[in-house]
Amino acid sequence: MSVIKQPSRRAFLRGSAAVAAGAAGPVAAADSARRPDPLITELQDWTSYTGAGVDETPYGLPIPFESDVIRRNVEWLTASPIASVNFTPLHALDGTITPQGCAFERHHSGAIMLRKEDYRLMINGLVDRPLVFTYEDIERFPRENHVYFCECAANTGMEWAGAQLNGVQFTHGMIHNMEYTGVPLRLLLREAGARTDDNLWLYAEGADASSNGRSIPMAKAVDDCLVAFKANGEALRMEHGYPVRLVVPGWEGNMWVKWLRRIEIVDTAVESREETSKYTDVYEDGIARKWTWVMDAKSVITSPSPQRPVRHGPGPMVISGLAWSGHGRIARVDVSGDGGITWQTARLGKQGDTKALTRFYLDTVWDGAPMLLQARAIDETGYVQPAKDRLREKRGKNAVYHNNCIQTWYLNSDGLAENVEVS
Repeated sequence: MSVIKQPSRRAFLRGSAAVAAGAAGPVAAADSARRPDPLITELQDWTSYTGAGVDETPYGLPIPFESDVIRRNVEWLTASPIASVNFTPLHALDGTITPQGCAFERHHSGAIMLRKEDYRLMINGLVDRPLVFTYEDIERFPRENHVYFCECAANTGMEWAGAQLNGVQFTHGMIHNMEYTGVPLRLLLREAGARTDDNLWLYAEGADASSNGRSIPMAKAVDDCLVAFKANGEALRMEHGYPVRLVVPGWEGNMWVKWLRRIEIVDTAVESREETSKYTDVYEDGIARKWTWVMDAKSVITSPSPQRPVRHGPGPMVISGLAWSGHGRIARVDVSGDGGITWQTARLGKQGDTKALTRFYLDTVWDGAPMLLQARAIDETGYVQPAKDRLREKRGKNAVYHNNCIQTWYLNSDGLAENVEVS
């Protein structure tokens, strides 16, 4: 087995990686335990003075010591930040719920400020009663709460061409997992007397300048789509589509139209820009694979990883990561320390809704030797996450979307990790 290291396009990451790795040297636990610890034996300032009052924290924000846990973008990835992406700091989180403040965001013409009072949603087309709903109208319908992941189809897209971005935040951070509160779309369609035959479609568009219109098969629309107005119990953030967005569980994030303003019932797909020239998978022979909406089973190790080095040296170590599938729940996650030659079954965290992130852990002991860390997800349909070479056999190295390959981190004897490929 050979390891292919491709350090190109990493210079912009070295600053943040260096900060993360600053304390990466091994520490002998026994020696430190014998030395007196001044934080325990001496009086500290924080025990001598009163802290902040409740009037100083009307809305709770992260403590300054965690100021590096933020979304980050890649300046050269898009021509302008107005049409760009911010990546979730997956390496710094645990559990599965993504705080709204650091949840992945993507927009095509900038995040707009739209007041609830000015919000309108039109449903027209093949309906008995074309209707326009206000925000207050939508709140009067029965609501549901579901935890779902939202993943950009381009997540891990740079990795088609080789190991490119040195950090899980950048290779896999176009994803978030939040509890959405909203009205089942089928209830609003029913109110408008919409035809819901399986052969019909709906066309959803947003209120922003790009509108980001997408066609959605009627069968999916009436199954589990939500018209959502809350995330993690709060109002949606501006960048997540405040005050109302569409939620399309398990399907690519581009279909989760933000600032949802119109739904038209149509008898055929509209074939908009975002579903023809974009968000289709082009094979090596130039033929495009169309309507690839579902995000297949995928996983990634978040710790250890390039932005989360091993600081404690050899000894007990928890390998942790995330797995997900647009086809349903995660049934199993396997972890390898030798680049996929042998595998161990990881321990799954608490399972949430279907089409939601699942946390996995492998409790092990690291002997300080280098490792090639990989994770492999298996969902409830029996689908097994593939190796990158297997995907490339079909789509080559110039693809952009729907890369759900197995990711490899090379962990060296100093506890530092980097993005590599194995073959």
